[in-house]
Order: sequence, then C-alpha cells, then structure tokens
Amino acid sequence: MGKKPKTTTPDRWGQRTVFLGSGVPVRRVPAPLARRFFQICASVAGEVAAEKNLTNLQLAVLTHLYDEAEIDQNGLAARLGIDRSSTSLIVDELEEKGLLQRHVNGADRRARLLKLTAQGRRVRDYLRPKAGIAQARILASLSPTEREQFLDMLVRVIDANEAYAKPGATRRKPQRRKLVRA
Repeated sequence: MGKKPKTTTPDRWGQRTVFLGSGVPVRRVPAPLARRFFQICASVAGEVAAEKNLTNLQLAVLTHLYDEAEIDQNGLAARLGIDRSSTSLIVDELEEKGLLQRHVNGADRRARLLKLTAQGRRVRDYLRPKAGIAQARILASLSPTEREQFLDMLVRVIDANEAYAKPGATRRKPQRRKLVRA
C-alpha cells in the first residue's frame, strides 16, 4: 500500500536495519519492531482511554469485563498479561471510580469476582466504537487480507512463545549491594 522502507544490506549476523519514514533506523528483528508496534498500540489506545480519564489497562479491564460477565482477579491478570498485584491496583482504581464492583465467588470464598457497574457499561459503550476505529487505524496501511494474515501470524508467534509471556519477566532482578567498609 505504501512505499517499502529503505533497508541496509545484511550485517555479518544476517540482520538488516530498516529506515522508517521519519528516517529513524530500526533493527529489522522482532524485539525492536515489537517494541515500536507496542508503543503505537499503547499510544492509540491511550488517546481513546484518556477521553474518560482512564489508562490503557483500565480500558482493557472494562473491555474484558464487558465481554465476559464475571472474571476473578487472577483470570483478569492472565488475560491482561500483568501480575496480580498490578491487577489489584487497577481494580481498586476502577472500583473507586464506580466503574466496577467485586463480590465473593460462591464457589471459592477466597476469590473475588469482578463485574462492571451500570456506569462502567456506559463508559465502555461510549468508548467501544472509538476504540474500534483506533484499532483499525493502526493496521490501515495493510490491505484487508494483509490485516487478517498479520493478526493470524502475530497470534501464531505469540502462541508458540507463550512460555516467555510472564508478567514482570523483563524487569531486572534487584542487585544486592555490597557493604563498603572504611
């Protein structure tokens, strides 16, 4: 659809650098390209979420709870790909805003089930078409067939590497400081 970006010849490891339309060089390997793609997706979603003073993850929670009537916090954490403590903070924030409520799971009294409030449903109803348009805008440079192929391949790559999709896996482990004796 658009013109193909300029690339360098492969280096000694067979990798190339691609020059984006802005002239910025980016390594043509999964990690830097995925990071750029994530930045784009997060920015686009952030614009939509900001309309109702929400974050990307808060909007994602509303979406999951809108589409699935009741989810426990652990299930929600797994769907979002974040740790349980971060999920708990997001749930607390949305509960304070009056957008969701939690109640004890009858089958497991230790678990809390999450459900959108009427106000939460209204906010999601308002944002859903805007989010859909924003999502479509991300892949607008591809033909309809390419969009489906791209998403199918993305799912396949993610599914094949799911073992690496651990919340917090990219955080560095804390370093123990050595005591310096004078």
